[in-house]
Amino acid sequence: MDHLTDDDVLDAVGARLRALRRDRGITLADLASTTGVSESTLSRLESGQRRPSLELLLPLARIYDVPLDDLVGAPRTGDPRIHLKPINRFGMAFVPLSRRPGGVHAFKMIIPARPAPLEPTPQTHEGFEWLYVLDGRLRLVAGERDLTLSPGEAAEFDTTLPHWLGSADGGAVELLILFGLQGVRAHVRTDPHPSSRNGSRQ
Repeated sequence: MDHLTDDDVLDAVGARLRALRRDRGITLADLASTTGVSESTLSRLESGQRRPSLELLLPLARIYDVPLDDLVGAPRTGDPRIHLKPINRFGMAFVPLSRRPGGVHAFKMIIPARPAPLEPTPQTHEGFEWLYVLDGRLRLVAGERDLTLSPGEAAEFDTTLPHWLGSADGGAVELLILFGLQGVRAHVRTDPHPSSRNGSRQ
């Protein structure tokens, strides 16, 4: 097994930062305004022309809401346990299930129980989303469609449409979510000849 040196880890930071920023739909100008780090410095950091430092990485870790170790991609040593850190947003908990930057990201989403269901407040952003309900009754508003999904049901939608997820009845809901940017889609493979296993049907 190859051993990564400190230089190897640092050299990979730029591409990881660029992928994180694009996944979140943030421009360099927005990031510069939020962090106080100049746009040119952020650009050179992402392109590998600027060496990452703690002073630069700490505000980025806060903006992206990820541990510094994840931002750097440093390997964890001595602890085989998987550490899942929930991200709390919009009154819901998102548990990241994937760690690699770019591509499709997997989350477990938990919508807490409330005395009464919330009224939808649809939002839009770049991307495409797939979801699968594990427990509870989910209300999904996507564009002009207003659906109630039960455990075992799945849905997919373009997140540039106004959309909203919430509890259909005020109870807690648990679901799995796959999220990717536009053009990044899940590839579903099926047996093109299902009858070949049991003989052809007449």
